[in-house]
Formats: sequence, C-alpha cells, structure tokens
Amino acid sequence: MKGFVDAKVYVENQGIITTNVGVENGKIAYIGEDKSKITEPYPYSPDQVVLPGFIDQHVHGAAGADAMDGTVSALNTIANALAKEGTTSFLATTMTQSPENILKAMTAVKDYRESASMLGARVSGIHLEGPFISLKHVGAQPKEYVAIPSPEVFDTYNSASGNAIKVVSLAPEEEGAEELIRHLDKNGIVASIGHSDAGFAVIEKAREWGLKNVTHTFNAQRGLHHREVGAVGSAMLFDDLNCEAICDTIHLSVPAIKLLIKNKPHDKFTLITDAMRAKHLADGISELGGQEVIVKNGEARLKDGTLAGSTLKMNDAIKNLVLKCDVKFLDAIDFATINPAKNLGLFNDVGSIKVGKIADFAILDGEFNVHLTVRDGEIVYKN
Repeated sequence: MKGFVDAKVYVENQGIITTNVGVENGKIAYIGEDKSKITEPYPYSPDQVVLPGFIDQHVHGAAGADAMDGTVSALNTIANALAKEGTTSFLATTMTQSPENILKAMTAVKDYRESASMLGARVSGIHLEGPFISLKHVGAQPKEYVAIPSPEVFDTYNSASGNAIKVVSLAPEEEGAEELIRHLDKNGIVASIGHSDAGFAVIEKAREWGLKNVTHTFNAQRGLHHREVGAVGSAMLFDDLNCEAICDTIHLSVPAIKLLIKNKPHDKFTLITDAMRAKHLADGISELGGQEVIVKNGEARLKDGTLAGSTLKMNDAIKNLVLKCDVKFLDAIDFATINPAKNLGLFNDVGSIKVGKIADFAILDGEFNVHLTVRDGEIVYKN
C-alpha cells in the first residue's frame, strides 16, 4: 500500500511520533511499526513532518480566480493553488453581490462538486459571506447589494448550490436575522456573525437562536469598549463561539492575535486566510466584487484604503503564529485542522490522522515550507 515509512507524523491523540502510515482506497488504513506494509512510499525526508491536510473555511480566491467568477474553471484554479499551501479542504467563499451573481457562484460549486475533481484541494462546501450584513460594517463588500436576512432567499441559494452551504456570515441585529439563524441551526448550517454592528445583548440572544461562529474576528464588526464589549468582546467572552482569525499580522496585530487566543478555549480558534484572487500572484492591480484592489507588499486594499481580503497562505498563517505569536507548533496545526473540521461537522472524515479517516496530508519542513500535499491518498502538490 501507499504511505509513509519511518516518518514523523502528527497522529491524533499521540502528538508527533515516528511511525509508518499506510493508505488504501483514499483512506488511512494503517498506523504502526510494520514498515513492510508500505510498498509505495510517498516522497518524504526525515527533516519533514506529516500533518493532517489544512482546512480553510473562509477563502475567496487565489491565483487570479475568485469563487464569485462563477465558473468551474475558477474553482479548479483556486483548488490547485490552495494545495500548494497544504490545504486539502476549503469552503468556496462568496461575497455580497447581486442575486444573479450569487446564484451563478452557487451553481458553479454544484457543478464542480458533481464533477468529482481530484485536482488540488477539495471544495467541501460554501461559505456564504453576505449579503445579509450591516451597512455600517460592509468592509470591502459593495453596499448596493446588501440584503435583508431571509430564510427564503437563503434556501434559493442553497438549492442552487446542491445544498453545499456550510457557513453563513450575517449581521444578527438586522430585521429577519433571528428567523434566518434559527433556520440555519435547524438545518445544521453554521450561522456566523460577520460585517455586523451587534453589541453584547444581541449576540447573547443570537447564541440562543443558534449563532456559533465569528467571521474574521476583530475585522468588520463592533470593537471592544469598556461600556459595550461589542462583537469582539462577546467573541472572547462566550466560550461556545468559534472565532475565525486572519493571522497575516496585517488584519490583526500580533497582540490582538495573542489576546484572542488567550481568551478562547483551545478548540474554538480557527485559522482562515480570507484570501482573494491576488494570492499567489505578484503585487499590482487586482479585483474584488467589481472593485479595483491595489496589492502592495502583500496588502490588498481598495482605493480608499479599506482592507479587501488577504493574500495570506495557510502555511504562512501557521508560521506567523509560531514565530511571531509564541504559539506552540501543534496548537497552530490544530487551529488549521481539527478546529475547522469540528466546527464544520467534518471531523469524522478529516482534520486529523487516524485509521479510517480520509488520507489528507500536508508535509512541512522546519521552515514551514510545503513539500507535499496529499488528498484522498493522491499527491495533489509536490514541491
């Protein structure tokens, strides 16, 4: 069988151990001392470590393509680019746009998933970011397409996607949000507070309705104040809320990242890239939702200076946590694997290395470079 021989492997509940890992039919079939079982070893060297494939639950695009392009080709480009950073599963993330454009994006994801492409990272579903957001915190989302939260509109989008929507970012203070959040919770979809002006009282109620996630914590939401803790304070106060974070040290300062990690249970902090089409490309002029974006020194901003997503790679997010934020290596890995898998209800299949799970691996060296990415037992990227 395929696999790794005498490799340093992050095995679920065991930490990093030297062992052998066997893969059959796209699944992890063996973990143990018998190296003779591995007849087709993956390319691996002793200075590398075998990790679970990374999961990015919030990424718009990469390599010149965006989920809002609404084409199978664009999704294929994104999937191949993300594999270069060790990501094996991702949510194609949309943005506030016209109903026609959102429906086009939904249909493309449905078509792509039905094609069962084995190239690059797996599209595990959709993160619907907007259009049910607050005009006060639109960020880089176009104001003219902001919509009132509606279960009926959501169902139209979800149906067009082949029921692929896993996360919905919305403003819980808006009229109709309670009904939508309850509807999402009933259907096993993660309701996330994002682009919102909600304060503590609203968020406390929204948790009872089914709110479970915080979209790119600190960004495009009401900040922490001593008389109103806002979305940021609530995110840290309520242990049950899973917090996304863009750890590029641009969207969040190092102290902000440290503060958030310090105030969250270990399993409620999730790394995301929130990357847009400029990721994996050189600096220059790019685009987001029909708006011109200027990318300089890796920072993507609208003409007015508003941050417009990131160009962050997942392996660099992990590197930033370890080298700049004093986070332990395996904790940083958990934030990109186990935590998003659990948050999305995917942990039975992905997120850790365990017999019976899908054979998704990211192989890193000591400098956090990705040398190999394996998805469903097949090599989808080799450096």
